[in-house]
Amino acid sequence: MPGPTVGTTARYRRSRARSRNVSPRPALVISNLRPHQYDLRPACASLICPDCRTWVPITGINANKPKLVPHDTGLAQKATAVRCQGSNRLVSIDVKVAEWQRRLEDGGAETASRRLTTVLRKPRVAPAPAVSQIAAQQRPSVDDDGDGRTLWLVREMGWASTERAVRDTDMRRAQWPAGDAPLDSPPVPLDTLHPTLPRR
Repeated sequence: MPGPTVGTTARYRRSRARSRNVSPRPALVISNLRPHQYDLRPACASLICPDCRTWVPITGINANKPKLVPHDTGLAQKATAVRCQGSNRLVSIDVKVAEWQRRLEDGGAETASRRLTTVLRKPRVAPAPAVSQIAAQQRPSVDDDGDGRTLWLVREMGWASTERAVRDTDMRRAQWPAGDAPLDSPPVPLDTLHPTLPRR
């Protein structure tokens, strides 16, 4: 595991390095990376180092053996100076610049055409009340006279005031009328009649 270098903080990454050291690790193949993970323009040739996940310049891109410049893992002048294992690693450039630009533009157009899917949630509908609940809501719970008495109390008081008169009326109806029955009217049958149907 690489340890801290001589400096106390990470150094700036130069686009060109004169070091002839080459990492013994296998060469990094450009075609294995995604188009947005490397830049093949000669003015700013660089890629994202697979080890430290940071952008690192590629030195000697037009030479026979392009490689990553020596670099530290952290930010320059901020993080501790720890040399990355990907320093001086050879880079195999097997993708042409025109092909890389076309793939990058196609990926950008595809990403731009995407739209955020808006989730339309259905509004919550309150359950319909029962018939008894609707009747209870429509029926006032207090007397319309405004005296504050509830309806059940008003009904009880009204029935109590007419109960005696109703009972007397029922008793008078159950009694036989005085005197003879009228002659010009048919007699009222006193026995239950059970008529029989004629035979066919």
